[in-house]
Amino acid sequence: MTHRILILGGTTEARQLAGKLTRRADFSVTLSLAGRTESPVAQGVPVRVGGFGGADGMAAYLEQEHIQLLIDATHPYAARISANAAEAARQTGVPIFALRRPGWESVVGDRWTLVDSVAEAARALGTAPRRVFLAIGRQEADAFETAPQHRYLIRSVDPVEPKLAVPEAVYLLARGPFPEADERALLEKHGIDAVVSKNSGGEATYGKIAAARALGIEVIMVRRPPLPDVPSAETVDQLAAKIDHFFDPVAERGV
Repeated sequence: MTHRILILGGTTEARQLAGKLTRRADFSVTLSLAGRTESPVAQGVPVRVGGFGGADGMAAYLEQEHIQLLIDATHPYAARISANAAEAARQTGVPIFALRRPGWESVVGDRWTLVDSVAEAARALGTAPRRVFLAIGRQEADAFETAPQHRYLIRSVDPVEPKLAVPEAVYLLARGPFPEADERALLEKHGIDAVVSKNSGGEATYGKIAAARALGIEVIMVRRPPLPDVPSAETVDQLAAKIDHFFDPVAERGV
């Protein structure tokens, strides 16, 4: 019997999980991407691109495609998609698991200012002109048009279009991972005195946090949004084991 699994992706872990699950001949895996990245990394499994049309649309898709397990492996800040996924699972009765990588914790030497939104981060920079590294991607960069007095270094995977309506901005196209040594060199080269970041967690983008700590630079950290309470795991291996057990509970018990 083939078990049909839908993974809501867009993260490195989603791709890794899909690769792991497809090794089982009895799993049929589809990876769904929102389509926000213009040149996504090759995924190695069947891919569906684009939105569903909210929770109702996702529920219709789950029933139409006879999905037996829904996995939310979206970015920690994709709160609306996560909410829609939980609601679609509730409507259809399709089981749902989430892959939730732990957030970063501040350590001695960090100068974090915690805020609840990107708009609040723009205000937290203060009125005096600063050199700011925006490491939040391109989706919400325009929130910083409300603080045009700062000089911005903006890094994203895809170009920021249209460019920000601020007098001074440098745009950097790059895809992680970003080692700490490289991040430190970048911060020093541009004379950065404030970093704006989301608490993505994981190692791939932690370099800028460690570099800021080493250089004594303030980090304006946008807290994670609240996410639905669904069964979850913190790592790809943990979730893969959970999925194996879900479909093979008798075999796992050795009965």
